[in-house]
Amino acid sequence: MTAGTAAEPHTIDTATGEEAPAEISSQRVYEIFSAIAKKYERFNAISSFGAYKGWLKGMIEAAPITEESSILDIAGGTGDVSFTIACSAHPAHIQITDLVPEMLEVAKTHYDEGSGCGVPIDFEVVDAQNIPYDDDSYDIVTMAYGIRNMPDRNRALSEIHRVLKPGGTLVCLEFSTPPNPVWRALYGFYLKHMIPFWGGLITGDKEGFVYLSKSIKAFPDQTTFAGMLEDAGFHDVAWRNFTGGIAAVHTAVK
Repeated sequence: MTAGTAAEPHTIDTATGEEAPAEISSQRVYEIFSAIAKKYERFNAISSFGAYKGWLKGMIEAAPITEESSILDIAGGTGDVSFTIACSAHPAHIQITDLVPEMLEVAKTHYDEGSGCGVPIDFEVVDAQNIPYDDDSYDIVTMAYGIRNMPDRNRALSEIHRVLKPGGTLVCLEFSTPPNPVWRALYGFYLKHMIPFWGGLITGDKEGFVYLSKSIKAFPDQTTFAGMLEDAGFHDVAWRNFTGGIAAVHTAVK
């Protein structure tokens, strides 16, 4: 791996946004997602009332993918993003990575069942804050619901910038902040009460989804996150809100 310019370490508790050792958040995220891996997709579908499919479509529309594209899917989980890309855009290759092996095992099962639509896809356990790939390796980096769970977000964005080819694009889907105050208040109620309810009902891990709710609330709004992307060296930073700003697809170019 060619050495890149690392961002200054600044680790936080991803549940609060307050400064804290990275191990607190990393261990929590690993334990939660390893436990719910097999039920994660069902939770996404039910808790978003199916809206997440539209958010994924928005990601694909924002990504300048061609049949020659080499794609790195960060925090790829059970493969939703990668398989949607594979079947709609047919790139040359996709590398799915995730911190949690159990999530990737679900993705591998889907791939074996044909979800990759014939696109070559590889899988590897990777911490996005220390990506083990060379500089200038990928045309596109995708990431859905990943950056919010990383305690050193500046380093993760710096690493993503490093492995993108010049002119390459990061496409990031993340929960965000509805600009309308009434909608924001309603969403805040849903986060606090209904996300843990659905999570407990579907997976049996209510406390894990209390964390999920807190991490969404603590994540920077669209403008602040766009500033983080610019600080990491990206340009042409933009975003598109979905479902009133509950989620946003951010794009940024190296």
